[in-house]
Amino acid sequence: MTPIAGGAALSLAFGFSVLTVVSLILYTRSGDQRLFWVGQRLSLAISFFVFMATFILTYQLMISNFDIDYVARYTSLETPTMYKISALWAGQSGSLLFWLFILSIFATITVIQNQNKHHGLMPWVIITLAVTQMFFLVLTNFVTNPFMPTDADFVVANGNGLNPLLQNVTMAIHPPTLYLGYVGFSVPFAFAFSALMNKDTSSLWIQSIRRWTLVAWLFLSMGIILGGWWAYQELGWGGYWAWDPVENASFMPWLTATAFVHSIIIQEKKDMLRVWNMVLIILTFTLCIFGTFLTRSGVMSSVHSFTASSLGPIFLSFVFVIMIVSFGLMYLRKDDLRSPRKMESFTSRESGFLFNNMVFVVMCFAVFWGTLFPVFSEAVRGTKITVGPPFFNQINIPIGLILLALTGIGPLLAWRKTSKESLIRNFTFPIMGGLIGAAIFLFLGYKGYVVISFSLCVFVTATILTEFARGVKARTNKFNESIVLALGRMVSKNRSRYGGYIVHLGIVLMFVGFTGHAFDKEKEFSLMVGESDHVAGYEFELTNMSEAERANHYAWISELRVTDHLGQFVTHLKPEKRVYFHKNPDVNRRQPHSELDIYSTMNKDIYSIFSAVDNENGIAFIKIMVNPLVRWVWIGGYILVFGTMIAMWPRKDS
Repeated sequence: MTPIAGGAALSLAFGFSVLTVVSLILYTRSGDQRLFWVGQRLSLAISFFVFMATFILTYQLMISNFDIDYVARYTSLETPTMYKISALWAGQSGSLLFWLFILSIFATITVIQNQNKHHGLMPWVIITLAVTQMFFLVLTNFVTNPFMPTDADFVVANGNGLNPLLQNVTMAIHPPTLYLGYVGFSVPFAFAFSALMNKDTSSLWIQSIRRWTLVAWLFLSMGIILGGWWAYQELGWGGYWAWDPVENASFMPWLTATAFVHSIIIQEKKDMLRVWNMVLIILTFTLCIFGTFLTRSGVMSSVHSFTASSLGPIFLSFVFVIMIVSFGLMYLRKDDLRSPRKMESFTSRESGFLFNNMVFVVMCFAVFWGTLFPVFSEAVRGTKITVGPPFFNQINIPIGLILLALTGIGPLLAWRKTSKESLIRNFTFPIMGGLIGAAIFLFLGYKGYVVISFSLCVFVTATILTEFARGVKARTNKFNESIVLALGRMVSKNRSRYGGYIVHLGIVLMFVGFTGHAFDKEKEFSLMVGESDHVAGYEFELTNMSEAERANHYAWISELRVTDHLGQFVTHLKPEKRVYFHKNPDVNRRQPHSELDIYSTMNKDIYSIFSAVDNENGIAFIKIMVNPLVRWVWIGGYILVFGTMIAMWPRKDS
């Protein structure tokens, strides 16, 4: 396999994407079934050549073929094999090819999965996916080709190597997971667009993409959580979410997608919210493309983003085309999208879902405005205003607490209308639990949003437990089953509902972790061997400082002995100060990096960073953070994934 073959494969894929669109459009005009089969097979050929190009580039990365510019920029002879593979999505052109690769996998599965069904929807589904592939093929063929030869008049003996921040196991997993979420929403969007083109606004397209939506939402959620884990473990600032523009780029489609996941339930069950569902899936897909634009245009400054390039206007044009065509088509189909049923009561589950959706969209707009405001400000006034975490926290914490409350309120409401008696019966135990929790937290000295957040967590947990207890009690009374057997069969027969409740429980635990941020403590100090300092009731003694030369970096290693306020030993921490590419004669090419060390418990994390070293005087500059309840964020993430997998599982009739 050669780079020339990779470039040829991309060119052939582009040609087949054009032929696919042309043949299927001709089919929609003529009805000639032969054109449909030709278009279907041509679409599979697009994916085949994309697969070939991706495998060729991966192979060139692994063998360190520095004749390819991309390989020379993002790998070196010293780069471990795992990170040579992950270099595929480390740079601009490679990440676009990887985006296209995942889209081609999903397109192939969609075509094969539906080759004998949904004949009315599939032509425009394939056209939509092929047009999206065509867009990325234009970029990888004509704008930023990953197979471009190295522009040098000498033999390149070694490459630049991968950014040290990316040489992390989590970072090798996080981008593919996030991409699976981003790209996954292409399929639901394709079915929605096809439904609009065919004037088929029934729930058929919803039923066709329900599991696709959950899969994409799961991967997007996992990608965001893994990104937070990577930031916490690798960046050394002590947090997992900084409202960074690129973090926001993944969070915005997650918000609209979460609203969509809830909203499709209403259309499936009640044939309502047709317009909402169309709007939400269009926004979600558009925001996925927009997020890709943010990371690759250079318009936003971020630790995650790529350098400035000519891709920005092209991506932005594609975003506007998607929105104009999709919403224009929605306007033309406005009569078909009218739901035959209306909301009957404010105190109904349908209205609860609708209000929930509105809050998600409001939060999405708040994040969007805060993210793009600096760009708008610079364009209009010529001065760039920084919008940091305080703005986002001030706006989104109250909205987040409203969403947390709705997580507990929604399941307690009945379909169509909830009677006064049902409201009293269903809400008594959860509200009492929340109020008792609030009283306890106030007694312990907590204030403000901390009390509200913890109390709402108690309220939502009580709601979830009530729903499970009610279902188990009904089965034990009806079938005389044991509690464990009743619980298992109840979840098995209604996986969507109870899987959703488990997801909600995971989100509650994540909120517990988020709220712990209010109690963070930190301190920076310098130590010589034998000296100590105190932070948040812990003593940190520098017992040793050593040096080590490793395969791709040089490290100074500090050893900290940690004891509590009683003088009892807690743990040893060994944060490092590293210099990557330390042998490079060009001092500017050497990359310093702090490899932190964390002692984690259920209650709190002790987070240590070796900020700098004065080698002549033997002084280590240390930063310590004590972060309460962080582990609950990750535990909540595990439970969220587990609940989503249950909800995704094929349903059984009760």
